[in-house]
Formats: sequence, C-alpha cells, structure tokens
Amino acid sequence: MDLMQHVVPGPTRDDQVAGIVEGQRYLHSLGITAWQEAIVGDYAATPDCFDAFTEADSRELLTARVTGALWWQRGKGIEQLELMAQRRAEAERAAGGRAGGSRFRAASVKIMQDGICENYTAALLSSYYDGHGHPTGGTGISFFDPLELCEAVTAIDRQGFQVHFHAIGDRAVREALDAIAAARAANGPGDGRHHIAHLQVVHPDDLPRFRDLGVVANCQPLWACNEPQMTDLTIPFLGAEQSGRQYPFGSLARAGAQLCFGSDWPVSSPNPLWEIHTAVNRTPPPGYPDAGPHSDEPFLPEQRVDLAAAIAAFTIGSAYVNHDDTRAGSIEPGKRADLVVLDRNLFREPAGEIGLAQVDLTLADGSVVYTRPGI
Repeated sequence: MDLMQHVVPGPTRDDQVAGIVEGQRYLHSLGITAWQEAIVGDYAATPDCFDAFTEADSRELLTARVTGALWWQRGKGIEQLELMAQRRAEAERAAGGRAGGSRFRAASVKIMQDGICENYTAALLSSYYDGHGHPTGGTGISFFDPLELCEAVTAIDRQGFQVHFHAIGDRAVREALDAIAAARAANGPGDGRHHIAHLQVVHPDDLPRFRDLGVVANCQPLWACNEPQMTDLTIPFLGAEQSGRQYPFGSLARAGAQLCFGSDWPVSSPNPLWEIHTAVNRTPPPGYPDAGPHSDEPFLPEQRVDLAAAIAAFTIGSAYVNHDDTRAGSIEPGKRADLVVLDRNLFREPAGEIGLAQVDLTLADGSVVYTRPGI
C-alpha cells in the first residue's frame, strides 16, 4: 500500500472539505452532533486535515462541533508544541467572530503510546503467548520511553492542552497514568480532562488511579464482544489472566472513573446505538457483520454497564471530555439544542434489542440536520 500511496495523487483541499461534509452528514444520521477528530497532522500516508477543518469552519459548513487532536510526532520532542499553539490560535480565528464562535477547536494533543494486541505491539506488563500457549517473552512496544513521555505530557499540560492517549495494553495504560501524575506533580491541578482511549487491558491496581488523577476513561464498547478478532486473534495470545481484564467498563465505573464512549471510526462503526447495545449486553448488536459463532455468549458479562450509564457516557461524558458539558450533553435550560429523537424508548425495550433502534431526527444547535427518510 505504501508503494502505491507514494505515487497516487493526494486529495485536494476541496476533496478534504467535501469529505468532512460527507462524514458529518453520515454522523448526523447516527445522532452524532459533536466528535473528537483523533488525528490532525502528518500521520503515515494520511494527509493532514487541519487546513480543511479550518476552511470548513470559516465557510460555515460545520454543523457539528469538532475538537481536533493534534498528532504528537515521535522524535520531534517538545519543540513541536510551538506549532501546536499556533494551530490552536488559528482554529479559534477561523470563525472570524461569528456568533457562537468556532465549531472547530484544536485543543487536544494525540499521543499514541503503543500498538494493538492482534500483532503483538500493544504494550503489556507480561508476556504474549504463542499459538501453543507458551510465553514468548515479547511484551509489545512502548512508542515513547516512559521518562520522555512524562516530560512531554508535563510540557503539553503546562501549555493548557488536553492529552488524548492511545493505550491498548496495561503497560501503556500505566505509562500514560504515570505521565499524567508527573504533570500533576509539576504543574498542579488543572482542567485538561486528559483521557486514555481504548483501554483494552487495564491492570486492577490502575483502576482507581483514573478517579484519583481525574483521567477520563475513553472506551470503544463495540470491541467488547466475542467476535473472531477477539476469539481467534486476541484471547489465545493474551492468555487467561490478561484476557480476563479486557475492556473493564464496569470496573472503571465502580472505581469512580469518568466514562466517555466513542467509536474510533473508521476502524469500526460509529453507530452509538450499536455501541450502547454492546456496552449493556457485551454481545454484538443484531445484524453486526463481523459476528462469529460464539457471539451470543456475553464477553466478560461482569463488565457490563447499565443503559443509563452507557447513554450518559455517549452524551454528557463525551461533552465533558471535549470541555462542552456546560453547553451540551444533557437536556437542560440554557444548553444548546443538540437533540436526537429515536424511533423507540430504549428503557421500555428488551436489552437485546437496543441495537435495532434507529434515529428519526437529529438537531444540532436547534437546527434539523437529519431526518430519517419516510418520517
């Protein structure tokens, strides 16, 4: 793929803006009125989308609110903070004094601390296993040395940015928590609302640290089910102990962590109703295309959360992580009318049918941005 991507012409600015508008249309159809763009910057062969977002904002094409997470590049050190501060200011200017302000904010910094379990690059505290159940001695990759990570996060926090971590393995999660603790010790308490995304494997000792450090647990519930990627490519190579610690939404909630839910789209579906279904049932939603022969068996059912908690994580929890909870995320006087009407009351339906619900109407800032055909 890289060989081809080096010679295929990249998208034009107009292409990128059109892509943002089309992606926004699709997300609105799923009831989404705001999101965090997880990678803004030069990442692999993916073109930087910063200028496209600022242009879409200045042309008043954004009907959603978007928080851009600026990509922290390995090997460039804290010197890259200067450019990020410039981008944060530029994004604020893009709206040109428009009433309601900018709809695109570049207020977060994305740090990818490890890889994924399926190719043994997620950073673990103990060994991966081979296909015969024997320890390999391999424990994955920490992309940033822990001391370097502490220095970077302390500097980012000092500049008033939020840190958005990718951390899949329990070692990466611990390193991210340690870095936030170092920033707190150096800079004092703040309102960064730093968050760790994915949280596939979390050591029990680290669960209460989310509450103690004020770190948001950013979870992708759709992955917490028995489907082939889990049963064939993950569980055999993590081993019983590590496998039993996967996607601990219930444990995080019981430990007092602030939950927010997301999707990691386009890695998997961005449909919040599918995600809520899986968070509540720990099984795939009806009609899920990647379900396997064991999908009806709940995956670690003790880690379920109830329906109210799952909805809250997708509404006020996501608004909180994006510093928007005083203006959105719940239905209250004085907040924006970011509202979604479903075709049923989820609390009156069987839990096993949550994923069948559909969005009838989506409003963003009081304006209708989606109506289901036929309604």
